[in-house]
Amino acid sequence: MTLPATMRAMVTMGHGGLEQMVLHEDWPCPIPSDDDVLIRVGACGLNNTDVNTRSGWYSKTVTEGTTGGGFDRVGEEDPTWGGRPITFPRIQGADVCGRIVAVGRNVDAGRIGERVISDNWIRDPDDPLNKDKTGYFGSECDGGFAEYTIIPASNALAIESEFSDAELATFSCSYSTAEGMLTRAEVGARDTVLVPGASGGVGSALVQLAKLRGARVIALASEAKHADVAALGADRLLPRRPDDLPASLADENVTVVADVVGGAIWPDLISILQRGGRYTCSGAIAGPMVNFDLRTFYLRDLTFTGSTVIDPEIMPNLVRYIETGAIKPALAASYPLAELRAAQAAFIAKDHTGNIVVCP
Repeated sequence: MTLPATMRAMVTMGHGGLEQMVLHEDWPCPIPSDDDVLIRVGACGLNNTDVNTRSGWYSKTVTEGTTGGGFDRVGEEDPTWGGRPITFPRIQGADVCGRIVAVGRNVDAGRIGERVISDNWIRDPDDPLNKDKTGYFGSECDGGFAEYTIIPASNALAIESEFSDAELATFSCSYSTAEGMLTRAEVGARDTVLVPGASGGVGSALVQLAKLRGARVIALASEAKHADVAALGADRLLPRRPDDLPASLADENVTVVADVVGGAIWPDLISILQRGGRYTCSGAIAGPMVNFDLRTFYLRDLTFTGSTVIDPEIMPNLVRYIETGAIKPALAASYPLAELRAAQAAFIAKDHTGNIVVCP
């Protein structure tokens, strides 16, 4: 096929609110380098990293929860997930599903036409296990909020599935984040896992993937979303913010808390862990600053793990789960690319269950 010189793209121009995302009809179409592939984007999922990077929430100058709007002070040295500066303009969007339409000269031309999803962690080819040399698709390089995008060939994972592009675009960020958390916490069939924010993208993935490991899952979610979360496999549902979480769980032995929420409920999340329990975290959308009694931590023999950069085998494992039907998408809504601002506003409002995507 003849590739266009320009494309439609939603481009983030700087830190701030939704107004920083500007639709361009004639943005230069990227050209794959030697080890890259060019993907015609079928759909691209939304995630918290896009919101937090645009708003500058990752900067240590920000102490509030994720709002999606701009902040008065954003440190220019640490506004990204990796604590480094970011270059604007930037095409964000990490969760791509599409087809390869061109390849670099070091890539097998037989890959043209493959349907793929993105592995979003861009690793140093000479030092792939060094997490300090890892970048994120749509942050350190341009991503998928466009008609076309380029990505290293090793990050374009072939997939055979009857799911739509929009459904497949729900997996890459949320499910890899969830699987990374559960892997760090070594979740297994003997565990009872508490999932705050269980109706969100990562939360709904945590429910499914913890159940896949044989664990018992207790989900915290707004009562209006309980039916949706139950359909994902949760064994027990509680309100998003119970009046007395320890009392509500007095008859449970919670061994793992898998959290992307943080905020005011955090001390209760730690207090309900049984001795030797594990807390794993990959987000703090309700606020990064928490009250912490170190005595609870050491006297209860607890283990805390943070989880951001996933192990290389996680995304290929997820592709296998998708292809065998072990997990399913939780697609809440699909918007045209031109309506990305409205899509992110809906994403930030958290009135949905699962994930939201945009389609060029």
